[in-house]
Amino acid sequence: MDSPVHAEPRRGILGLSWRQCVALLALVNAFVATYLHLWKIGKAGALACGGGGGCQIVQYSPWSYFFGVDVALIGAVGYSTLFLVAAIGSLPRFEDLRAFALTQMALVYAAFLFTLRLKWAEFYKLRTFCPWCAISAVSITILVVIVTLEWRRQRTPQ
Repeated sequence: MDSPVHAEPRRGILGLSWRQCVALLALVNAFVATYLHLWKIGKAGALACGGGGGCQIVQYSPWSYFFGVDVALIGAVGYSTLFLVAAIGSLPRFEDLRAFALTQMALVYAAFLFTLRLKWAEFYKLRTFCPWCAISAVSITILVVIVTLEWRRQRTPQ
C-alpha cells in the first residue's frame, strides 16, 4: 500500500524545516524577553542597552504594561509558547498536521499586530529607540514570513 504523499518539511534554511526555524527564533526571543522582564523586576543587574537610554524610557513607560502585565513577561510567555508549538510540531509524526501551522500563525500574527502597536508607541508617543525592542520587532516580522511559508508548504499539493 502506498503511503500518502506529504509536502517536504525540509524547505527551511540551514537544513532546518520552517517549524524548526520558528522554534529557534522563538527560543532566542524568549530568552531576550525573559532578560528584559528580569531586569525590570530587579533580578538581572544593569540593562545592556547602548547610548541614549531608550530601553529605560520604554521599560518604565505606561506602554510597557498591557492590562497591568509587563509586556516583556507577555513576550517571554508568548515566545515560549510559540517555541513549544513549533518544537512539538517539528516531530515527524506532527510535521504534516495543519493544526500546528494554524496555531503558529495565530500566535505570530497576533504578536505582530501587538508589536506594531508597541513600535508606534515607542516612536511616536515616547520618541525614543530601544534596541531590544527592535530585535523583537525584526524577529516577529521574520516569523510572519516563516509561518506564512510553512502554511504555503502545507497547502501545496504534491
